[in-house]
Amino acid sequence: MLKERARQLRKVVYSAGENWKERMPKKNEDNDLEHELSYCDKLEKEIESDEALCSLPKIKEKLNLLKETIEDTQDHYTLSRDSDARTGHKTLDSSFFGFKTHIAMTEERIITAAVVTSGAKGDGPELPALLEASQENGIEVDTIAYSGKENL
Repeated sequence: MLKERARQLRKVVYSAGENWKERMPKKNEDNDLEHELSYCDKLEKEIESDEALCSLPKIKEKLNLLKETIEDTQDHYTLSRDSDARTGHKTLDSSFFGFKTHIAMTEERIITAAVVTSGAKGDGPELPALLEASQENGIEVDTIAYSGKENL
């Protein structure tokens, strides 16, 4: 998506003046996300350096689309060197990148067991391990706050 937004922006900038082809930063030619983000940042800065150009509605629109895409990419696709981390979802429109800690606790909020998984793992499948660990820790379990169909 970043490559497409950058291409659309360059196209409208070129229509404003041929001299812009020489001013543009060198395009990213690989599929590395870090390289593409760096290229888009340079492209954005170069175009923003000309206030008259940025005031043109077509260019302003495409520049804003690129900025939004950069921001969304950085928010939703956090770069990590950890190959076990994954994108998880708290709600349909709220996500995070990393890991989840599934916990069991008493009514007094004392943690009796914990399991760490990638962010993509659901809570329900971890119930058996949490239940077993809590019982091994001497906790008598009589209520479960949530579970999946398989756990019922």
